[in-house]
Amino acid sequence: MSTSIRRIGIVGGGQMGAGIAEVCARAGLDTVVCEADAATARAARERVAVSLERAVQRGKLDRLSAEDAQARLLFTGDLEDLADRQLVIEAVVENAEAKIEIFTALDKIVEDHEAVLATNTSAIPVMRLGMATGRADRVLGLHFFNPVPVLPLVEIVTSLHTSAEVTSLAQEFVRDTLGKTAIHSQDRAGFVVNALLVPYLLSAVRMAESGFATATDIDDGMVLGCAHPMGPLKLADLIGLDTVAAIADSLYDEFKEPLYAPPPLLQRMVQAGLLGRKTGRGFHMYGRD
Repeated sequence: MSTSIRRIGIVGGGQMGAGIAEVCARAGLDTVVCEADAATARAARERVAVSLERAVQRGKLDRLSAEDAQARLLFTGDLEDLADRQLVIEAVVENAEAKIEIFTALDKIVEDHEAVLATNTSAIPVMRLGMATGRADRVLGLHFFNPVPVLPLVEIVTSLHTSAEVTSLAQEFVRDTLGKTAIHSQDRAGFVVNALLVPYLLSAVRMAESGFATATDIDDGMVLGCAHPMGPLKLADLIGLDTVAAIADSLYDEFKEPLYAPPPLLQRMVQAGLLGRKTGRGFHMYGRD
């Protein structure tokens, strides 16, 4: 097991940030989660607690391990509490300006200039975030997949400035400390997975939008006809339609390919707050857990 990185900071305690915090704590790491304020920090704590309890109930984790993981977690509303971290992973909303603001602040707050600053962005160029700091060689992408405690993949995304040492350290952290599989990508919108996945999801949205087939039939077609574990519209709902739209925007901005442009229906659903599973309604309806 890697002993290089033991103190982790997570900025953002939403669906992805909470999941990353959980896997870090379960791996035995001292983990601090920073949210916008005390109220959202409490919500993040509850999010992780619910996930750990679910793992216990499903027999994926024993009670003592869940309690140990919770004991390793600190939730805060103050970014200054990340000052002593060796690795900070940003996992806030998929908005370039918001992320740049955080990286600018972290550059001033994180005391160790050998610390690694990482982003969980799905599509925003890592170079752009790195250049908001004075340590672009210590910045890279660590793109986890939802649900983080379940899916074993992490994309490691290096910019033109990211050092070989930091890349190696990230590989060791992902593989040896978290026990996940790493793949490497160049710093381009969508990286590997979303550059392939998002056009497929957008095609399904366009099919539903045109009335060619219902959301249920589209999903059943891909599950029963192509042996996919989940249909494209249910998957879009799981990812979050706002996130899918943001990734599509980033892909279209970079490549100007029509297949990357978010369809009008997707844009309207995001504007209406119909974001998928996390809001209870997207292309399908969902009950509250």
